[in-house]
Amino acid sequence: MPVSRDDVLAWITAIASVLAENKNYLTELDAAIGDADHGANMDRGFKAVMNKMPEIRDKDIGTIFKTVGMTLLSTVGGAGGPLYGTLFLQAGMKTAGKMEMTAQDWAEALEAALNGVVMRGKAEPGDKTMVDALTPALSVYKQAIAEGQPLHIALQRSAEAARQGMESTIPLVARKGRASYLGERSAGHQDPGATSSYLILNAAAQTWKNSA
Repeated sequence: MPVSRDDVLAWITAIASVLAENKNYLTELDAAIGDADHGANMDRGFKAVMNKMPEIRDKDIGTIFKTVGMTLLSTVGGAGGPLYGTLFLQAGMKTAGKMEMTAQDWAEALEAALNGVVMRGKAEPGDKTMVDALTPALSVYKQAIAEGQPLHIALQRSAEAARQGMESTIPLVARKGRASYLGERSAGHQDPGATSSYLILNAAAQTWKNSA
């Protein structure tokens, strides 16, 4: 079964919920190496997205993603707004007009999203950013569907790769963003952006696990 528009809406709702639950955790992570606002910013952004839900319930997946992206751009402070806004806008361009997504559609949307984030943030794997979670998540997902794995298994593996990528940021010295100002002192802390990226991808795996 493909991922339906309703599945996508359920995922957006799940993201808002998990970011609200982890608001303080993300802020604590950001307090160590950033401006201590990532949790509050992401929570505010997705609360604004939830307010848009009545307008997008009957729209195609591309429009839903683009609306999420534009809302995050206008409501999320710091680097999170432009980066997550770009992520959803790029995913929206790849899914324009679609009322459902195949496993391959999601691979293309996620790849476009990652490429957009890389272009906007000029970050590479190893820079201690959300790219460290998104890059392995995409790679493992594409490998899983190439092997013919069902969607729920591919998503599960993708989320696990994102978690490992998130944890891999702990020993890294930040080379991008606010954390890079700390130099060596940024080592030993988990990157908040990689953490929110993992939470978002894990929400997809949990929400779409019945789409096989």
